[in-house]
Amino acid sequence: MSGALGGLLGLVGMSAVAGILVTAAVAPAVALSGMAATNTINVFDSLPEYLSIDRLSQKSNIYASTDAADPVGTRVLLASFYEQNRVDVASDAISQFAKDAAIAGEDPRFMEHGGVDIQSSFNGAVQTLAGGDTRGGSSITQQYVKNVLIQKCEVMTDADEADACYSDATKPTADRKLREMRLAIGIEKKYEKEDILRGYLNIAGYGGSVYGIEAAANYYFNTTAALLTLPQAASLVAIVNNPVKFQLDHPDSETNGAANGYADNKFRRDYILNEMLKYDKIAQADYDAAVAAPVEPVITVPSTGCQTAGDNAFFCDYVTKVLKNNETFGATAEERLDNFTRGGFDVYTTLDLELQATAVAALNANIPKVVNDWNVGGVVSSVQVGTGNVLVMTQNKDYSQDPAVQATGANYTSVNYNTDFAYGGSGGFQPGSTYKVFTLAEWLKEGHALTERVDSRRKSNWGNFQDSCLGVRNYDNDSPPFNPRNDSNEGGTNYSALQSTTGSINTGFIGMAKKLDLCGIRTTAEAFGVHRADGADLDQGAASVIGTNEIAPLTMAVAFAGIANNGMTCSEIAITKIIGSDGTELPIPKSTCQQSVEPSVAAGMQYAMKTVMTRGTAVQSNNRTTHSLPMIGKTGTTDGSKDTWMSGATTKVATVVGVVNVGGSNWKSQRSRNAYLNGMYTAEARHRIWPIIMSKANERYGEGEFPEASSSVINAVSVPVPDVRGKSMSDAKSAIEASGFLFVDGGVTSSEMPAGTVANTDPAGGSSSSRGSSITAYSSDGTGVTIPAVIGKSEADARSTLTAAPYGFTVAKTEQITMDKAQDGKVVAVQPGEGTASRPGDAVTIVVGKYTAPNADASTDKKDE
Repeated sequence: MSGALGGLLGLVGMSAVAGILVTAAVAPAVALSGMAATNTINVFDSLPEYLSIDRLSQKSNIYASTDAADPVGTRVLLASFYEQNRVDVASDAISQFAKDAAIAGEDPRFMEHGGVDIQSSFNGAVQTLAGGDTRGGSSITQQYVKNVLIQKCEVMTDADEADACYSDATKPTADRKLREMRLAIGIEKKYEKEDILRGYLNIAGYGGSVYGIEAAANYYFNTTAALLTLPQAASLVAIVNNPVKFQLDHPDSETNGAANGYADNKFRRDYILNEMLKYDKIAQADYDAAVAAPVEPVITVPSTGCQTAGDNAFFCDYVTKVLKNNETFGATAEERLDNFTRGGFDVYTTLDLELQATAVAALNANIPKVVNDWNVGGVVSSVQVGTGNVLVMTQNKDYSQDPAVQATGANYTSVNYNTDFAYGGSGGFQPGSTYKVFTLAEWLKEGHALTERVDSRRKSNWGNFQDSCLGVRNYDNDSPPFNPRNDSNEGGTNYSALQSTTGSINTGFIGMAKKLDLCGIRTTAEAFGVHRADGADLDQGAASVIGTNEIAPLTMAVAFAGIANNGMTCSEIAITKIIGSDGTELPIPKSTCQQSVEPSVAAGMQYAMKTVMTRGTAVQSNNRTTHSLPMIGKTGTTDGSKDTWMSGATTKVATVVGVVNVGGSNWKSQRSRNAYLNGMYTAEARHRIWPIIMSKANERYGEGEFPEASSSVINAVSVPVPDVRGKSMSDAKSAIEASGFLFVDGGVTSSEMPAGTVANTDPAGGSSSSRGSSITAYSSDGTGVTIPAVIGKSEADARSTLTAAPYGFTVAKTEQITMDKAQDGKVVAVQPGEGTASRPGDAVTIVVGKYTAPNADASTDKKDE
């Protein structure tokens, strides 16, 4: 076949190629003259001419800012993401050295031909047909076409389709070469030479995942494409010719490494420099200096992934999850992620770097990353009130998504403990008593006041709870029984809602829930944006009132910001701006704000939560925080003191701090005698961390006054106490509770009332008392008597009555001077008073009047005076 037949086939093939190349040679003239290309390029009729130039795959960046007012001007790079490390730059951002090197080294006649260099292509075609393989000869435009076709393959999501596409775009055959030529001619007819050269330098591969002249300049020489020196530019263009052979990031290579001065690259670089000299792109002196310069790469590995964001890595990871999960960025998760990793986006975020650094330092000082006998975690989330901006997100662990790295130490994790499962892999934590604020909100919504009292006795027979969604709930027969105790074993029986909030009284809040709708409490929590971290529905059982749902710290921070914002809750946002690769601003998710409760209700919540700070369970946090105006807050502790929380806000910033168990049974009670971290008592760690963060927040964002709560929200309504004397104790209990009071059985007392009936109440029937307060009823033992009516009787008659059965009183006497002769010798008073309950035989004192005539002289003297 290499003999006569091969020569014959070669002759035929060369004739066809020659015809094509002659046609290609006149293409520019055709384009300029306006003649239809199909009138001349008949041989190309079956080949496509148009090639769409899609957006290049570029790296995307996530930034935080040191000044929210100027996010672009004060931006700090957190991390970059890419499948191809590329930054598409304009022509004027590329060194002229790089442009000249590309033309001289790859396509010296680039500025003259119409997309196909006839001479180079003819030589390449001869070698292709003679040797059965493609050999060189491609113009810059043809190389650009090939790279564009390959890029189209790169963005395909189906692996098989992508492989087939790549094979078709790179197969070493003549028909692929002919199609490439046809498309190159079409490109030349549509674009200016400068645009084609810019596109070529931006799309070309420079080894590994480095694409484009800007990324190559950054990676290999720690500079920009605009600032490339002559030898640097020539070295980079050299790589394009054969990236694997000429790339500069393998210093140990025997053929192209540091030991031999990157000999392969230098050889190709010097060839390009010689070509530049040959075509008058550089002067002899420039050439001599460049050839003499050693190849000295300064490999600068780009920020790739959130692991490079350091202390801000978990927030960075959260931002990537927002980009992946929010439909603003695409129809599917795959499309959204692809858009991000290829789109060349600059993403600006809400993170406050100064406040974040303060939180990180405070957390590190109090919660170690690793404790051998305790899988302890520390979390902080801060949200700006009124905007939903996430200002702080940190935890006491180092970030890594690499299982191999995670295996090196317990300090590494990929789980973001501050967020929902869908945004970081965490199942959330029980917020404990910080969740009580939603029962407080429902209490006030339903018209109850802060000073209204409830039955807060500890018991296991709470009876029925109303639930408009699931029906009446009863836990009396549960095993174990529902019998919540108070954190400090408080034993009050009739706490007010305000007292229960200030002191975080569990039984007080269960008593409040008894008067509410459990479904209503859940709905109110949801109105503040509260939801389970695992995506399941919130539990609304009685136990949920004291914080048993697993919720993300960020969710609780958003809710507390809503309370501080007068009941207006704004959903969290982490992104303030996205700039596309073309400089246009792209749509982003916006915070949505809703009125969770009326401002009057929110004011009542704020009033109660201020007392938590000033005289309740959060006094330590309040006293350690630098502030000039009141703050609101609520503490929380879960069963066994496994997790502890400090959640609170000013009118500007809400912060949640938690010290939590982050998995498994390896945990301690934070109140145990050996629960010390960094030499400090763990149960108080939240009260050391929160003040540091909020002091800095107050410095940066200022403070504001919370509105005053109305009297009707604070003070319970006074209602008449029913008169239940003589009723059975059960009837009395029904009547008292129906009037909105707590019935308390005061035991048995001596009374003339029939045994077993109510002798009296305290406060007495007919008086007024605050709704919800306790009314103590005393049961008669039936043996009592009342002091009979003896006033006005003679002393003798009074004695006779008082000493006779059934009274048998012991009677004493005192006298009282009277000038009324009719009262002489008559009883004018009795102690105890008439009608007073007494026992037979008790002592009674009668007061008897003694008449004394007026002194006439004294009366006259008095008048004279």
